Amino acid sequence: MVKVSASRTTTEKRMDLLLWRHAEAADGEPDHERALTAHGIEQAHRIATWLGEHGPKYPRVLASPTRRTRQTASALGADFAVLPALGPAASATDLLAATGWPNAGGAVLIVGHQPSLGRLAALLLSGKEAPWTVKKGALWWFSHRMRGNQAQTILRAVIGAELS
Repeated sequence: MVKVSASRTTTEKRMDLLLWRHAEAADGEPDHERALTAHGIEQAHRIATWLGEHGPKYPRVLASPTRRTRQTASALGADFAVLPALGPAASATDLLAATGWPNAGGAVLIVGHQPSLGRLAALLLSGKEAPWTVKKGALWWFSHRMRGNQAQTILRAVIGAELS
């Protein structure tokens, strides 16, 4: 994107990264086959509706291979890719590698798990991984941009499934 002002021209490159924790799932084994509860399905649809109204247009959607994350991503009504690297044992580094953050450009939406989403949110905001928690069904939206030679990470929104 090129912005022109009376005093100068600046080039701004931007990438959006959205972290969506799967909605509420039933307890059980095996872990990878846990399905969303009726409440979880409602949570997923509320966030999907919010994204449709306020989120970036046409994000690349990446989901963990677990049933609950695939069901959450399905609420969007759009195609998504299932990546084993985003499973429950993923690290914050695994998530970054899968998205190409911060240089890929465009928008990427990850549907994933704790603790990796919380650790990634901490890393993006503070520069260090920490045991932060992203609530079930919640969405965190970050943007990265370059303004001149300065890299900036911006927290654009945090939406709890009950607030959407």
